[in-house]
Amino acid sequence: MSVEQSTRAAVGERRPLGVAVVGFGWMGRVHTQAYARVLHHFPRLPVRPELVAVAEEVPGRAEEAADRYGFAATAADWREIAADPRVHAVSVTAPNFLHREIGVAMAEAGKHIWIEKPVGLTAADARAVAAAVAGAGVRSAVGFNYRNVPAVETARELIASGGIGTVTHARVRLFSDYAAHPEGALTWRYERERGGSGVLGDLASHGADLARFLLGDIVSLVADTAVFVPERARPTGATVGHTRSAGDEAGIVENEDYVSCLLRFSSGARGVLEACRVSVGEQNNYGFEIHGTKGAVFWDFRRMNELGVSRGTAYQDQPVSRLHAGPGDGEYGAFQPGAANGMSYDDLKVVEAYRFLRSIAEGVPHGATVDDAVRSACALDAMSRSAETGEWVTVPSGAGASNDER
Repeated sequence: MSVEQSTRAAVGERRPLGVAVVGFGWMGRVHTQAYARVLHHFPRLPVRPELVAVAEEVPGRAEEAADRYGFAATAADWREIAADPRVHAVSVTAPNFLHREIGVAMAEAGKHIWIEKPVGLTAADARAVAAAVAGAGVRSAVGFNYRNVPAVETARELIASGGIGTVTHARVRLFSDYAAHPEGALTWRYERERGGSGVLGDLASHGADLARFLLGDIVSLVADTAVFVPERARPTGATVGHTRSAGDEAGIVENEDYVSCLLRFSSGARGVLEACRVSVGEQNNYGFEIHGTKGAVFWDFRRMNELGVSRGTAYQDQPVSRLHAGPGDGEYGAFQPGAANGMSYDDLKVVEAYRFLRSIAEGVPHGATVDDAVRSACALDAMSRSAETGEWVTVPSGAGASNDER
């Protein structure tokens, strides 16, 4: 059977899968577009996502989403999604403080869930969602999109194969200016009760996952945090993304703008993780440098299809080569026919959608799951404790680790 014939056969056997999106800000739109595009790039996927419903409490947003993307139904209350038998899988793209309640409810209703990081406000929240997923026997995916970059997956393979020798030390950075403007509105992101641990949950959650994905478990750490913009104006209406507000009523920023952290890995390697949301002059400066006894790898999200690699036996004055991701790296071939053609952020979410839907179809996990979110959250909780005490903190091992472990 030819590739074309086998593809047609797969398409003929493809079954519909009702999907819904809860929360329709920017990330809700990104998830929706990923569902719409996934079969364009992965035509052999045995399920066909159908946009059944969208839930959003801000008046008019759900209706606008339905009109633009073709959702069959809208809801102001996400509980209507949980009760809808047409919905088999749900994207949870609501604010962090709602992750636990919505994630648990959807899993208990038998819905597979694709939930954005950090999956709640604490490791306890992430564990609750993971327990509900395991108890219901449903599949999960978590929005750790940077691990889906083909160049990052190539770096992981190079490290695992000993291509740079034994890893000695690494640095993971996530610098952004999205909150740098002093007129940035005091949205839920800056409140402890609704946003959790600030830049830790927003950016450092990605950093903790990348570090573990590339180098293995983090066993202990010491961290320092700071707030550099202590007050912001309260918004006068509904917000999307990083809205500005020049209102008169100011409120206190309750969570962290910045975190720096020293890491120790189970392998014996050392690391530094640094994240900041108020870095003037930095636009999505995310990346890593990983050094080994025989070489090093370098990656920058702003040039995400490139990987800097130094390897060999020279040790001193050893050059760095620039590798361009190509069809043999990760899921690159689903998007571009040859090396050095660019992929985008939205493409990474299409990969995420594909792996989520494939997990549902095959009954086995593909990509990041809620168990990975638990492990990231354990590291974030440890950072918070360390910042309070100034001491090294042991990071609990395993998805079921207790908050009380030290």
